[in-house]
Amino acid sequence: MSILPDDLESRLRAAAPGGITLTSRTDSKGVTTLWCMLADSRDLRGAAALAKALGARLSTITALQPKPPKGAPEAVPGASAGPVIDGKLHEIAYHFDLDGDTLTVLVLLPQDDAEIESLTPLFRNADWTEREFMETYAIRVVGHPNPQRLFVDESIDPAVLERLIPFSALVNAASSKSLWEQIMLRKGAKA
Repeated sequence: MSILPDDLESRLRAAAPGGITLTSRTDSKGVTTLWCMLADSRDLRGAAALAKALGARLSTITALQPKPPKGAPEAVPGASAGPVIDGKLHEIAYHFDLDGDTLTVLVLLPQDDAEIESLTPLFRNADWTEREFMETYAIRVVGHPNPQRLFVDESIDPAVLERLIPFSALVNAASSKSLWEQIMLRKGAKA
């Protein structure tokens, strides 16, 4: 039995005035999965605050680079304006657990000027993932309480992996050894 409020869609629309596309599915055991695509990434904080008010916990955050559709690039479905899916975007998915049901909030960010508001003040477990975004993908996370690097040495340019390794290779569990071999080959050095 789902604990999701009957007016969740209207509450999400109020929290995300830039527009949303919402899809949902309830399986045979009564577990509901909702996917909410935000037309405007600046609405993320409002959608996350609503999830928190509903008692949700942030389960995980995932990232990918959606492939462009065949033919001409298209705008985000259901949005009057917003990012164009052209193969040059980051798609960030914030997965919230609501007592067994899942609300996934999706945002699309342009690769060349990616910026998102930090959810760490609302959900402390967003800290490391947001820091990884800043360090390896050059996504600016505005308002993060501790934006220090986690892994990559300060002397190395930000987002060196993203510039030298395709984003898809990064998120498809490529080994560190193979990633660094690719970087060194692109720089003209022997691995």
